[in-house]
Amino acid sequence: MLRNYSNSRTLGENIRLGTLTAFTAGTINIASLLIFLSFTSNVTGHYAILAAEISQGNWTQVGVVAGWIFLFFFGGFVANMSVINLNKKSKYFAHAFPIILEILCLLAVGIYGQFYYEKTLQETEMLVALMLFATGLQNGLTASISNFSVKTTHLTGTTTDLGILVSMFTQKRFRKNPELIARAKLLSSIMVAYVLGAVFSGLTYYNLEFRVFYVISFCLLIVIGYDFYKINLRHFQTEYRYYKIYHKPTLIAFLYYKIHNKEEKRTTSRTTAKPKLAFNED
Repeated sequence: MLRNYSNSRTLGENIRLGTLTAFTAGTINIASLLIFLSFTSNVTGHYAILAAEISQGNWTQVGVVAGWIFLFFFGGFVANMSVINLNKKSKYFAHAFPIILEILCLLAVGIYGQFYYEKTLQETEMLVALMLFATGLQNGLTASISNFSVKTTHLTGTTTDLGILVSMFTQKRFRKNPELIARAKLLSSIMVAYVLGAVFSGLTYYNLEFRVFYVISFCLLIVIGYDFYKINLRHFQTEYRYYKIYHKPTLIAFLYYKIHNKEEKRTTSRTTAKPKLAFNED
């Protein structure tokens, strides 16, 4: 889900990334609405509130709402900075780092809310700000690595795009276009996952309360853990193929044989200067 970048991504990778992150975004948004009476997965409503506070001259609230909007913006900025600057060192870490930051932010909200939250206005504003930064990280990352194909923290653009696609499908020539069909599948999966996350949050909040943020963090761990597993599995397979060709013992090959209860072949000669290919043996 996180390894590939931009146009090299497949539809399946985008759908997996979109559904899991949209589910968490829906869960976050409803949890923040129930707890803080504020949406935190997008800033569309906050721009309206900002304008209203400016017109009324409530400059303290103007500063608070402007800070919220900036933190959502800053989350997207940090996410893309990670992608473009750390990509050369480790593509996986560059893409996983914003998700790790988001998990830390959500855990901080959950722990503080569960043990220390006294429902003061200042605490509420601080926790909403932290959640907006977290969702900004998520939206910036998914948009950046998918070439702006996946945006999961709000459904305004998704609903608009899906409406346009459905209207195009009224003509036969568009119904046979594989790119449009793939786009519709992606947008539909994001929309359904977001709604399911919101419903899940609404049903479980009264039992879990702030612990719902631990569930969200676990979902995000699945996102970064999936690629970690795939990368290490591929490394395992590469090491095993290397052993099969060159008969050079490695730790990975040894573990493979232990797991599969196979006898390890031992090289007959350890004095050769160059490795001997298996297909050259008599």
